[in-house]
Parts: sequence; C-alpha cells; structure tokens
Amino acid sequence: MNERSLCGLVCRKAVTTLVPPLVWSGANMADAEDQALPIPEFGSLLRLDPYLQPYEKDLRRRFSLFQKQLLLLEEAEGGFDQFTRSYNSFGEQRQPDGTLVFKEWAPGAEALFLTGDFNGWDKFSHPYTHMDFGKWELHLPPNKDGTSPVCHGSQLKVVVHTKDGERLYRISPWAKYVTQQRDSVVYDWVHWDPPSPYVLKHPRPKKPRSLRIYESHVGIASPEGRIASYSNFTANVLPRIKDLGYNCIQLMAIMEHAYYASFGYQITSFFAASSRYGTPDELKELIDVAHSMGIVVLLDMVHSHASKNTEDGLNRFDGSDSCFFHGGSRGEHSLWDSRLFNYSSWEVLRFLLSNLRWWMEEYRFDGFRFDGVTSMLYHHHGIGSGFSGDYSEYFGLQVDEDSLVYLMLANHILHSLYEDCITIAEDVSGMPALCRPVTEGGCGFDYRLAMAVPDKWIQILKEYKDEDWNMGDIIYTLTNRRYGESCIAYAESHDQALVGDKTLAFWLMDKDMYTNMSAMVPMNPVIDRGIQLHKMIRLITHSLGGEGYLNFMGNEFGHPEWLDFPRQGNNESYHYARRQFNLVDMDHLRYQQLYAFDRDMNRTEDKYGWLSAPPAFVSAKHEGDKVIVFERANVLFIFNFHPSNSYSGYRVGVGAPGKYTIKLDSDAVQYGGHGRLDHSTEFFTEPLPFNERSYSMQVYIPCRTAIVLANEEIDYCY
Repeated sequence: MNERSLCGLVCRKAVTTLVPPLVWSGANMADAEDQALPIPEFGSLLRLDPYLQPYEKDLRRRFSLFQKQLLLLEEAEGGFDQFTRSYNSFGEQRQPDGTLVFKEWAPGAEALFLTGDFNGWDKFSHPYTHMDFGKWELHLPPNKDGTSPVCHGSQLKVVVHTKDGERLYRISPWAKYVTQQRDSVVYDWVHWDPPSPYVLKHPRPKKPRSLRIYESHVGIASPEGRIASYSNFTANVLPRIKDLGYNCIQLMAIMEHAYYASFGYQITSFFAASSRYGTPDELKELIDVAHSMGIVVLLDMVHSHASKNTEDGLNRFDGSDSCFFHGGSRGEHSLWDSRLFNYSSWEVLRFLLSNLRWWMEEYRFDGFRFDGVTSMLYHHHGIGSGFSGDYSEYFGLQVDEDSLVYLMLANHILHSLYEDCITIAEDVSGMPALCRPVTEGGCGFDYRLAMAVPDKWIQILKEYKDEDWNMGDIIYTLTNRRYGESCIAYAESHDQALVGDKTLAFWLMDKDMYTNMSAMVPMNPVIDRGIQLHKMIRLITHSLGGEGYLNFMGNEFGHPEWLDFPRQGNNESYHYARRQFNLVDMDHLRYQQLYAFDRDMNRTEDKYGWLSAPPAFVSAKHEGDKVIVFERANVLFIFNFHPSNSYSGYRVGVGAPGKYTIKLDSDAVQYGGHGRLDHSTEFFTEPLPFNERSYSMQVYIPCRTAIVLANEEIDYCY
C-alpha cells in the first residue's frame, strides 16, 4: 500500500488537492453526502473488486468526510503535523526556563487543581486557569535556584471539582509514566523527567518486503514465575527472535493497564509505557537494540475502547459520563465492560492521533497492530453478527463512519509522516477495501489479520480424524482472502494460548508433552504425530495463507502449557504466566527440534521471499492421497498429510522447467523427522503437462511430510 501522494492536505507545508476543494463552512458543512468528493483512484479499487460499484456513493461519502477533517485540521490547527504533536502541549511540559506547564481538557469540570509531593498534597494551593473549549492550564515557575518545581519521580494528582459538587482525584490522561505501589490497587501519576534520558542510537530499519512477526509479551518472556522486564527481553529474548529469522516484533500490553490479566487490552494510561516491566528508558533501549538487529517493532495499539477505571483511567475524568467517550449506552461495550471513544469529538481526535504520534516519535515504534477494529467499524461492534460476506453488511446505517473516518485519518497521517510505517487491522468482518489506500476509497491499512485460519486448524484438530481431513477445505481457508489486500497469516496467536483453550501443540500431544518429549528415547505415536503435524501446519500456513506471517512467542517450539495470568481464580499464581524458553536449551528435549524447524522455515522464506510474492498456484489437492501441491515465488511446496501412506514416483506439476532440489524437509532428523529423504537427490522436469502446469516431475513423498523445492536454474533475486 502506498498513499504517500494522497490527495488533500498532507501537512502544513503541502496544502494541495488533486480534486476541486469543497468549502466546508457554515450551513454546508453538513452537506457531505450531497457534495461528496470524487475518489481520485476509485477506478483502481473497482478493477480489483467490481462488486463495490453499487456502493460508490457510500465510499465517496466516507472519503468526503475524511477530506473534510483534513481541511478542518488545516484551518483550525495548522495541519495534522502540529495537531498530532499535542503531547508537547498537554499534560506536563517543561519549558526552556524551567517552568512547568500543566494543561488538560476537562469540559465537564467546575475547577481543577494540581496536588502532589511538590506541595505537600495541598488540594487547593495550585488551581488551573479555565481556558476556552473546556481546557485548563497551570504554570509553575522554577525554583529560585533554577531547578524544577516538581522533582523527577515525584507523585502528582489532578483534583477535579465537578459541577455536581464532587471532588475527584485523577491521573492526567497525558501522563507519561504511572506506577503502582506495593499492595495498592490504583496506579499513581509519576513525574517522569530524568536528568539523563536514554538517547536512541540506531535508525529504524526499512520496512521488510516479507513480514515475519514474533508476537510478544514482555511480562511473560521468562521461565521464572514473575513479571519479566524490558531488560530481560532485550538481553535474552531479542537474540532468540533474531536467530529464529523473524524480522518484526509485535509488542503486546505495553500501554499501561491496571489489570495485568487483561492481557493489555483494558488501557488506563494511553501515553504511559507499562511500569510493571521497568522504565520508559528501558523500553527505548529494547526497541533500539531490536533496530540494531534489523528488526522492526510494532505496538499493539488499543484505540477501540478503554478501561472503565476512574481513579487511574480516562473514565469520568471530568466527572461527566462522556468527556472522551460517548454518553449513555453508546459509550459502553456490553461484552468487554469498557468505554467507547467518541471519534467525532475534536479533542478525542487530538488525543488519539497524538497518541499514535507519541509512540512513533518518543519510542521509535515502526507501526501498529490496531486491536478491535471490527468493534470500531460497526455500531453493533460485531456482537451477534456472523458476517456472511454479503456486501450489504459493510455499508449502511450499521457502519460507524465516525470510527471509520478516524481509522482513515490515522492511516493517512502515519503513512504520510513515516514512509516505512506498518499498520495491521484486527478485523474479523472482512470489510472490503480495509487494506487499500485512502486515495482509492479504502481505509489505508497495510495488512489485516487472517483470523479464520487459526480457527480452522483448531476445528480440524477437534472434530476430524487425520484420515478425514479435507484438503480442499484447508486450501479454501488459506487462500480465501480479498485479492490485493495483504493478510497476516498465523496458525495460532495469543488467543489460542489462553487458559480455557489449547495451543496446537497441546491439541496434538496433550499430556504426553509432559512425559514423552525426550529425544533420548523413541517417539511414541502421539508425539510422532504431534511433531510432524505441528511443522506441517505452520509451513502450509506460512507459505499459502497470506502476505505476512505471525507466531506467538513460545509456540514456535510447541510450548507445553497454556497462558493464565495471576488472578483471584488461580490464587495469583505466575506458574502459567511465563514462557519456558529453558526447554529449548535442553538438548535432550524435542522442543529444540520444533524450534530448529521454525528457524529454518523463516530463513528459507528470507531467501526466496514467498510472502511478498503473488498468491500461490495450487495444482493439486488430492482428497484420497491427502496431498497438496502448489507453487509460489517459483518455489514448489509439497504436503503429504496422509497418516500412513507414503508415495514413490508421485507426479507433481510445475510451471518452470529445470532441476529442482530440496531446500526444506519437515522429515529431516534435526527437526524430529525420520530422515526418509535423500537431500542430494536432483529432480528434473519433463515436458509433460500435468495438473494445469506445463511441466512435471516425479518425487518421493513420505507420509506426514512437507517438502520445499527450489529450481536450481532460476536466479532468485529476492
């Protein structure tokens, strides 16, 4: 996706349009539908998806609303570049002369005061001044010796007096650091202004052509039963990720969340990196070291909802039911028990768009995986909606166009400011054009998650015997995606690891993982089946399921236990809130064999680049033989899922003639296989058409084996 030249206002320096501008003022600002702008590259979208033609009016209206917001930003704020840097004016700001300026938006408040360690927690000595548009401001001059009036590391609170006479103690929504005292439930706002902050040393890597994502949670990234740190991740996990061949890390649960067991999806402080893992500087070092390894880092961004917490969250910040959120039932998510943002509010747009910019600028993240996009896109939030694929489901009154326009703005701004920014949408609905440029009428994401794929694997393992696996059904699920809209495929993510569910390894091997994973003794049938299918499922998902690949930490080596955070229901135990990387380091355990296969799978992709290639051509999906054959990036993939039948002289079709050799073999001994293939064998094509391919050759395919072959006569200039 490339929308660098998006029509409209790209920044204050470039006030140009590719279409005649509308004058959005006075009465006609409400006439977006009547004066809907033409979409500059709509023809490109229609060539990809002609079924969108009947919905041109809807798409034009969305584009017009988006364009209107850009024009208003230019008129009122000098453009989005300045608007999205509002973290430099809101919250706490140190001026060159040492003055501290505190600024908040609290339209429902009667009065605001600042209290904290600096004034002995006096509730009334430091009032804010009421400004226009619900804003409040307070200036604290430096001490006589020129030092800051508020010391680094000291605690603060905003005291909010409401119009109903309440006195509330709040954390600034713009707080950069919050901590939790031992035995306390509520987080505290801490003034973060270190005398020698960490200085980032390494530039961002370029956006990878093939995206191989290692989904990670810092707190569980240790075998020890405790909350692990940023520093632990930097020292002990980053080298593993690099060795495994992943070029992207997706960090979960970084934005501060008071409830650890929420997995980071109930955000309380949107600008604060979670202090439970360490300091902001330690997170910066983590990202900096990842960049030095050529690894890009994405943040799991939660703008779809917010925690209901009041004392340390956004909820009722100014005492009202709304402020950052919709009032009444529209502001409540019935399933998540959380608050929903009012994306039509100017100050909410300021807060959220500045939040994106903050993480990109301050911490040098390389992009975002947007959580809960389905909930944002529809007024029904996806609750009770099956999404059959009928296009009428994606248009009409059920679509929340305020949220959709916010996502268009977010993607446009991010891609305009950061050439290599990556954005990924978590959307289960299949909204068309979600991953097409805004200039075409799309939402502007680079990728969407292929969420049906892990569900399919779990369904197959739960409901079908091996001999009843449907090859056509597997192929359909892995290839059923919108052409021209890139997908991130995954066999399992963090969702499948949570307590109450099972990882693929657990579905395959269950309790045998605890007693029969030693490589010192022959595999029993359960372990043999589990190890072979674990590798095959991952490889076919990696090579056929999308334009990017994702793995949740530990699953690459078949982590033997589910994930359960400390909570009352498990006596606050950390036993399952950890990743046992130590198992990989034990030479006598077969976890190391699964790790080695995952590593070499990524390294093989890195050489041949099938993820960035056009979709595969599937030449065989034989139900009786349980064989799947396809080509992608001039690489031949052969899968034999049959539990017992091996095939000698099995003919497979190929598109390019030449000599083929084995580049990856799931049956290799180092991967826990049986070593039934001779890797010195050379396979020569014949000019014999087969399965819609111009050439073919004969191969030996052992049961439960996947083979990757490359043509030695092709120059793979990836």
